[in-house]
Amino acid sequence: MVAIVDEAPAAQYLYPEFLLAQRLFERHGIAALICEAKDLTLCHGGLWHEDMRIDLVYNRLTDFALAQPQHAALRQAYVDGSVVVTPHPRAHALYADKRNLVALADEGLLRSWGVAAETVAVLADVIPRTERVAADRADDLWARRRSLFFKPAAGFGSKAAYRGDKITRRVFEEVLAGDYVAQALVPPSTVQAVVDGMACELKLDVRCYAYAGSIQLVAARLWQGQTTNFRTPGGGFAKVTMA
Repeated sequence: MVAIVDEAPAAQYLYPEFLLAQRLFERHGIAALICEAKDLTLCHGGLWHEDMRIDLVYNRLTDFALAQPQHAALRQAYVDGSVVVTPHPRAHALYADKRNLVALADEGLLRSWGVAAETVAVLADVIPRTERVAADRADDLWARRRSLFFKPAAGFGSKAAYRGDKITRRVFEEVLAGDYVAQALVPPSTVQAVVDGMACELKLDVRCYAYAGSIQLVAARLWQGQTTNFRTPGGGFAKVTMA
């Protein structure tokens, strides 16, 4: 049994995606349910939802460390190996925590670790300079804010992310009090599009979805505004055509 897990799943913006995943599993003969993490229980040596034992959790929670009290059963099942969780806290810590970018963008540190020169060069070329935000560096960061983009270390979906040239002093104080990184501002690429019969310019980024070291899917995101979003008319996901 597969459980597709989130908080209040039916209220999520991407709930239709949960339904598609459920149907995909069922089409391949795998029973799947959609439920809240708080409704899972740990008993009889496994993770259960009512009278159904769960074998795999397709985790859509944004509590990436499963640290919130209502996720205690799921976390314990993951820790003791009684259920497979994907993606899981260790994967987020290794691949998604933005604090890792501080090290990956530090050429001197990478060289001291013995990372190959070719790899250091590639990382320097593709990762904007990233630094931790700390209160004792407030004056320096504020002075350079127009060239920076502030992101929460465990953030997702562009939430609570701020362009430095748009940030107010009040919000900057909140950033200092939070767990943030600051990245060198890199202007996004743009593409000309026609929306409702009108020509317009949309920002874009290209995302590679990978598994086990191999790219499975390439897609673009189109938007207008400070950060990526699904609200821009004509925006959202777009097909990438290889020339």
